[in-house]
Amino acid sequence: MTDFKDRQKGEEAKYAMDEETAFRVAARRNRLLGEWAAGLMDLTAEETDAYKKAVVQADFEEAGDEDVIRKLVGDLTQAGCDVDEAQVRAKLEEKAIEAKRQLMSES
Repeated sequence: MTDFKDRQKGEEAKYAMDEETAFRVAARRNRLLGEWAAGLMDLTAEETDAYKKAVVQADFEEAGDEDVIRKLVGDLTQAGCDVDEAQVRAKLEEKAIEAKRQLMSES
């Protein structure tokens, strides 16, 4: 009986750790994505920092990545950048890989 409970606690701890890691990867990915978009929009360093935070915050609007993609496409279009949704999605995937690499190298 205790073996089952120990295994259950281990599974719960692993799940919690996996969720925390996924959150950290998504947040870092969004900051990297915001930095990329800010560069396209020629934002200043201060504006870039604020924009990266805004992109991270946008991810809390709904589950999934659509809220972040919608924000970036809208902001880039409004700024007159020639970027479409497919390019933003591709960059999102690229930045997700970069974020995972960065986090893995830190631990």
